[in-house]
Amino acid sequence: MLSTLRSSFLAGVCIGIAGFCYLAEKSVIGAILFAFGLLAVVHYKLKLFTGTAGFFKKGEFKNLLLILAGNIIGCLFVALIARCSPMQLQTVANGILEGRLATGPLCGGVLAIGCGFIMTTAVQFGREGKFLPLLFGVPVFIVCGFPHCIADAFYYLTVPASYLGEHILETLVFYIAIVIGNFIGCNLFRTVFSDYGKK
Repeated sequence: MLSTLRSSFLAGVCIGIAGFCYLAEKSVIGAILFAFGLLAVVHYKLKLFTGTAGFFKKGEFKNLLLILAGNIIGCLFVALIARCSPMQLQTVANGILEGRLATGPLCGGVLAIGCGFIMTTAVQFGREGKFLPLLFGVPVFIVCGFPHCIADAFYYLTVPASYLGEHILETLVFYIAIVIGNFIGCNLFRTVFSDYGKK
């Protein structure tokens, strides 16, 4: 349990740093550089919710929740660092959260399915030693506007406390929706092709 928490914390730190970069350069370039986070997670074999949800086995669901919690704590660590930056990271993060809330939890959850599918596909390639899909997969889900529950955790925790406090209930509902959407997307392929990898 402690090992899983440590690994998931570090995975959250990796994604938090990637999110930090994206807030500093919110463009296609920033989306490409964000891929560093996932590359680091896969290289070090860290526990990331969206990198694990499509591969978990029966009886490991509680472990997924622990991984999600560790990822969020890792994001919080980097979000606290982000508050020390002279760059307008909080303003950009605020804009992202406003956009998410305007989308609504239903549409946000549906869009999050796309991110989950991309993440599991990219990680599967990474497990096979093919890292190019990791580099492409991240910019794809960012450009498409598919929410990633760990990246979003970093953005929300970077938002000014006053705004987050005013919209905490809406944010929690939206966040739960995208976690569920990511989980569905992560398991989409193996649900449709239940015999994949068994031959």
